[in-house]
Amino acid sequence: MANVSAEAYTGIGLTTYSSTPVVKEKNDKLGQDDFLKLMTTQLTNQDPLAPMENGEFLGQMAQFSTVTGIESLTKEFSALSLSLNQSQALQAAVLVSKNVLAPAQSATLSEGEGINGAVDLPSSTQGVTVSVTDASGQLIRNVDLGRLSAGLQEFSWDGLNNSGKPAPAGAYTFQITGQVDGKTEAFETLLNGQIKNVAYDSTSGGLKLNVKGLGNISFADVYRIG
Repeated sequence: MANVSAEAYTGIGLTTYSSTPVVKEKNDKLGQDDFLKLMTTQLTNQDPLAPMENGEFLGQMAQFSTVTGIESLTKEFSALSLSLNQSQALQAAVLVSKNVLAPAQSATLSEGEGINGAVDLPSSTQGVTVSVTDASGQLIRNVDLGRLSAGLQEFSWDGLNNSGKPAPAGAYTFQITGQVDGKTEAFETLLNGQIKNVAYDSTSGGLKLNVKGLGNISFADVYRIG
């Protein structure tokens, strides 16, 4: 039978059994029982002529209660965070094979295909142009979109160069510019792609989408699904 990693069980909410003896680590932190023993010893050995004030006693109890409460909340929030991450991962799994629109400057062109995208304009803009360059920085195609109103505006590159010939398959970079109040401005490029798979990023604690042609994209950065 093939070996199955512990992570595979953990990912579906199961725990694994290990035959390796568990070595109990030494606990160097004070618990509630230790605190009560210290308090009892302190009360027993206090100076009868200068006993501990009620305020001091209550203050120490309050401090301990606060620390205990914070530790309890921390454990509960950690459990809640883990549950939310697992729930998000399950929900994101249904996105596989769906199209997403996300911020990206580069995309991989497949032979015989084109690349679609969009730009979110803050105001009406004149002379909007999508410049497509290859990996060496050479200009391949200018897609003239003309005057566009504010909002999300779609564009499409058919994969042809300025001479009307198919551009070779490979990575291409997109830059969108336009005229606003007589000045040339650059805008963020949004590109379309199909989700191939979804993975959990243990470093950032978020989800990563592997999008065809765009590579890995953070789930939080997705502009539109579908």
